[in-house]
Amino acid sequence: MGHYSGMHSRTTIRQRVILALLTVTCASAPAGAQTMQGDWPCKQVRVPDIALAGVWTGPSVDQARKSWREDPAIADFVSRIAPRRTPLEEAERLIDDFAKNAGAGRKDRLTLLFGGLYDRLTGERLEVVNGLDRFGRRLKEMAEKTREETQAFFDLQNRKPPDPEAVKKASEALQWRVRLFDEQRKMVSYVCESPALIEQRLGALARKIEADME
Repeated sequence: MGHYSGMHSRTTIRQRVILALLTVTCASAPAGAQTMQGDWPCKQVRVPDIALAGVWTGPSVDQARKSWREDPAIADFVSRIAPRRTPLEEAERLIDDFAKNAGAGRKDRLTLLFGGLYDRLTGERLEVVNGLDRFGRRLKEMAEKTREETQAFFDLQNRKPPDPEAVKKASEALQWRVRLFDEQRKMVSYVCESPALIEQRLGALARKIEADME
């Protein structure tokens, strides 16, 4: 009976570890992705920049992107409406107020404002994209480490004579590592939305600025 119980325990541990390894193997690539894009962990295609033409049809912002920080009022306003902690409706209302108070130079001031928003939010988005690359690289490293520990566990389990206590400790450590990996993996779908959210916000603010130019 004791021998059967020990065999059953070892089988259960092995099954759990095999299941954990399958979880790591299946999760180490982004869901829905056709091919890996380096360390990129998202199913969305890796696009580091926001195409200006995709969000803006107004005047050229080449000069505005270079000079907006030199205008304290513009720089302060950009810092107020660019962050997502400022609700979009509130940001749009603030743009309305800004346009009404811009006077005869309204179009130039609004162009300068968009230049600042585009410069800041494209920079923020690039930082997020680079951060996702690092996140994906850590996931791949964690998956590889888990595979290595799984093989070490199997080697330990097959050792003669067996060491049940060592097998138990190795199993617990491996399952802890898989749980940690799974927690990180579950964050992927959430964090991968960040670049799109930044682009959507910039597009909405751009449309509001263009509307207030008329």
